[in-house]
Amino acid sequence: MTRTARALMLGTALMTLAVPAVASAQTGASPMQVHAMAQQPALNLSAFGEVKVAPDQATINFGVVTEAATAQEAMTQNAQQMTRVVAALRRAGIAERDIQTSGLNLSAQYDYQQNEPPKLRGYQAQNRVTVVINDLTKVGTTADAVVAAGVNQIDGISFGLKDAKAAEDQARQLAVRALQDKARLYAQALGVQLGGVRTLTEGGGYMPEPPRPMYARAMAMDAGGASTPVSAGELTVRIDISGTYDIGR
Repeated sequence: MTRTARALMLGTALMTLAVPAVASAQTGASPMQVHAMAQQPALNLSAFGEVKVAPDQATINFGVVTEAATAQEAMTQNAQQMTRVVAALRRAGIAERDIQTSGLNLSAQYDYQQNEPPKLRGYQAQNRVTVVINDLTKVGTTADAVVAAGVNQIDGISFGLKDAKAAEDQARQLAVRALQDKARLYAQALGVQLGGVRTLTEGGGYMPEPPRPMYARAMAMDAGGASTPVSAGELTVRIDISGTYDIGR
C-alpha cells in the first residue's frame, strides 16, 4: 500500500470517529446543566436611635499615698489613713458593698543626681479605692469627707446608670422607626415596592463613661462651708442598627 493511500485511510477513520461527537453536541446531550438565578434586589440601610438620660449613679476613684523611711512605716501610715477614710465613707452613708479596693502598691523611692548612683530616699505606699455613690446629692460632700479623712489623690469621677435597659429599649424603638422611614423614602424615590425585612443587626448600647478628672484642691470645704460642686449632666444611650429590605419592581 502506498503512502498516499495510507494517509487517505487514516483521514477517513478520524472523520468517522468525530461524527458521533458532533452528533451528540447537536442533539444537546450534556452530563451537567447550570442555571443562573437572578439575585433578589434589596436595600441595605442603617440607622440609629439616641436617648438622653440623667445619670443616677456616680463612681469616684481615689487613693491614699504615704511616704516613710521604711516600707513597714509607709504601709502602717497608709493603713491608718485608709481606715479613717473608710470610716468617713460609712458615716456618709456608703454601703460596704459599694467600697472596693482597686489598687495596692509599695515602691522604693530614689533621688537621682548626675554622675552619682541612685540614693534611696524611702518607700511609698499607695492604696486606691473605687466608691459607688447611689445618691448624687451626696457626691460633693462625700468627696470632701474623704479628703478631710486622709485622701490625697483623686483619679476621677464618672456617672452612670444603675439599669440601662429602659433607655436602651427606647433607643431601639427610635432606631427601628428611623430605619423604616429611611426604607420607605428610598423605595418611593426609586419607584419600587418595599418588601419585608430580610435581616436586622444591632450594635452600640449603653457604655459607662470614662472617669473625668476631679482635682483634689484642698477639697476640704472653703471658707463659706460649701461642699465641692459636682454636676452630673446627661448621658447618651445610642443603638445602631442595620437592615436589609426586599424590594420589588
